[in-house]
Amino acid sequence: MRMLPLLFLLLCQLAAAAPPEPARQAALLHLLKQDCGACHGMTRQGGLGPPLTAAALRDKPSDSLIATILYGRPGTAMPPWQRFLTESEVAWLIDTLRSEESHAPAPPR
Repeated sequence: MRMLPLLFLLLCQLAAAAPPEPARQAALLHLLKQDCGACHGMTRQGGLGPPLTAAALRDKPSDSLIATILYGRPGTAMPPWQRFLTESEVAWLIDTLRSEESHAPAPPR
């Protein structure tokens, strides 16, 4: 009987770590392009906000990036996204940005 709470906690952690469903992934990528791209540049090279490239994000702690996305940055143009995104979705977006540099559009010449 003692194992039941531990099993429940383990299952909760596994569920939180699972990637979003494919339809939600598509919606998140659309949000990344349209909403994040409005300030961070459509090619993610920066604009009003800093770049969102793999190189720019590589050394930044994930928990700091997650907090910035969820809660925004007071006194800046960075809004909070916690009404629209879960922590696990934000983590998935960060992982996607860090791993899909080769899929990003080339910067304009």
